[in-house]
Amino acid sequence: MSKQKRSLSETAVAARGGNYQLFLQHVAQTSPSPLALEIVKAEGSVLKDANGKKYIDLIAGISVCNVGHRHPEVIKAIKKQLDNYLHVLVYGELVETPQVQYARLLAEHLPPSLHSVYFTNSGAEAVEGAMKLAKRATGRTEIAAFNKSYHGSTQGALSILGDEYWRNAFRPLLPGIRRLEYNSFDSLNEISADTACVIVEPVQAERGIYPATKAWMQALRKRCDETGALLVVDEIQTGFGRTGTLWAFEQLDIVPDILLLGKALGGGMPLGAFIAGKNLMDQFTVNPVLGHITTFGGHPVCCAAGMAAMKALLQEKLPEQVSAKEQRFLQLLQHKKIKAVRSAGLLIAVEFDSYETNKAIIDYCLRVEENQTGVLTDWFLFAPQCLRIAPPLIITEEEITLACERLLQAMG
Repeated sequence: MSKQKRSLSETAVAARGGNYQLFLQHVAQTSPSPLALEIVKAEGSVLKDANGKKYIDLIAGISVCNVGHRHPEVIKAIKKQLDNYLHVLVYGELVETPQVQYARLLAEHLPPSLHSVYFTNSGAEAVEGAMKLAKRATGRTEIAAFNKSYHGSTQGALSILGDEYWRNAFRPLLPGIRRLEYNSFDSLNEISADTACVIVEPVQAERGIYPATKAWMQALRKRCDETGALLVVDEIQTGFGRTGTLWAFEQLDIVPDILLLGKALGGGMPLGAFIAGKNLMDQFTVNPVLGHITTFGGHPVCCAAGMAAMKALLQEKLPEQVSAKEQRFLQLLQHKKIKAVRSAGLLIAVEFDSYETNKAIIDYCLRVEENQTGVLTDWFLFAPQCLRIAPPLIITEEEITLACERLLQAMG
């Protein structure tokens, strides 16, 4: 959401399906005026609403559907697991094949020190688990995070979120939070022997796409080593090829102590994870036993879906295609109304002069006449003047061209 009051989209009202009023009446809302499109079908990079209108999806469920909506291998894996079992017991007690096999696949594509996977239901839950683990492992209580960072809106994640506007209404939050400046070398001096962990995004997405510099991230890694603080890297938005490599931290030549995953991890199903070395993760097994537990974390159907999606991502070499598609967007997005374009692979922010200008463009792209294809996009939490582009990595050049033509048309 934005600090600006989000006005009801006339487009959404016009395009709403028969469930619109029920949606408003019975589904808890997060803003006064949701987009409220009733989507009845999603395939690849295209959504279809209750009126039969089609939209190119430029946000992939907010960086979730990296292999596209309803990838055939994901659907196949879900159906296969449905025939075996759903939930059988709380997390960590039984040997469940989808969990085990997916954890192994992840470990095979991570540095050797990141080989113990704790599955959760979401990225925000992964953040919460990592915060607990860091305090438990170090015996320290201070957690450092960065201004304009976003890590979720649960109690702990909100406590480290980097904008007071979003925190203020829910105080008191967790004590012992130290706020640092992103890409600032001087700020690293505030990390001390009191710091349990530093939680950082390789790209600050909700700020409007600001990547960490390689030199700064390496200096952060060094400072954590010097002080004994754990380095927690949040790849919930950037993971699974979105920035052009499987993990964004690869481009920075650092290895985190704890890695946070979510969004694309589940292939379109709800799934999160925090990953560390077994020596760290075993802290949860004693004093007290069951130090971190979840009922549905790592649900077997979600793990089956996520594993199929990751295999498809690797087999289809989708990360290798990101750079060319990024450049195609940058080449096409040229207009006098655009103040700046910032990108990190297929995480792109198109900046305008105001939220009002951006929102008018977003709404225009949803107005679909006969024989037209709309475009679904949105804005960033801390940068409402910026239009979000984070499509499925499978998006085609034709779809990129069509989507950009629609965006440019909306700019006038």
